[in-house]
Amino acid sequence: MLTSLADQTRPPDRVIVVDSSGTPVHSVVNEFSEKLRVEYIHHWPPSASAQRNVGVKMALSNADLIGFIDDDAVLELDALEKMLEVWNQAPSDLGGCSFNMENHPVQAFPSVKRSWLPNAIGLYDAEAGRVAPSGWQSMIGVVSRTTYVDWLPSGAVLWRSEVLRQCRFDEYFDRYSYLEDLDLSFTARRNWKLAVAADALYNHYPSPARHSSSYSFGRTEVKNRLYFVDKHGLSQPRCWLGLALRMGSTACEGLVRRDSDAFSRVFGNLAEMAAQLKFFGSSRRTLRNA
Repeated sequence: MLTSLADQTRPPDRVIVVDSSGTPVHSVVNEFSEKLRVEYIHHWPPSASAQRNVGVKMALSNADLIGFIDDDAVLELDALEKMLEVWNQAPSDLGGCSFNMENHPVQAFPSVKRSWLPNAIGLYDAEAGRVAPSGWQSMIGVVSRTTYVDWLPSGAVLWRSEVLRQCRFDEYFDRYSYLEDLDLSFTARRNWKLAVAADALYNHYPSPARHSSSYSFGRTEVKNRLYFVDKHGLSQPRCWLGLALRMGSTACEGLVRRDSDAFSRVFGNLAEMAAQLKFFGSSRRTLRNA
């Protein structure tokens, strides 16, 4: 990631690395000090949302555009130059613009997601980059032209600094911070347009290291999705149906691939669903007693 930033035809003005590695990696960052104006902060405990907020606070004083890039993302050499061309011609209400991931992974069950029934009942939107009434977002994929969307991933994106003065990452989404980018961008979209720049390309090379166990992620994907839906006033019944279908597809994948991690994720889903239902039940009893 740092090599790709240092080699840009138009390098960034400033790079802030907010690292939560168990062993600090400032020595790696220092290798790029001759090519980049780079600053290093070690942040503990790990939280993608909190780490990004730390970087935003440092950058806001003198930045018109503030970008986020994950440590496993690699920009094409002219990506930032191409991105700034988009911003130089952008309407004043463009709030955020994502780079275009050219090695986007193949989606699971794409034909099912784009069929008429999930769209008709508000579970999933067939159009790329949309958020359905259920709170589930459709993947953006690779775009062939600059495209306006409802949400932006945070892996490689630039935001107008004014947006980040009004909106920050919600630190409810802690540690791996699953859906924190959906939450921020969906919030910003109330007042700003969001886009993906077709010519500003990057590739994503996920680390084989796990952010959490499959069981923990199974709990997190349920908890965070329900929180997002409740926060934005979307449809709880549709969200629960979507969670049940997602759990079913995970179980099918586990059977087909004989993947024990998929079953651990399903057990995590079930555990968090039970915890959420128990919480809703106790809340209703408390209200009745009051």
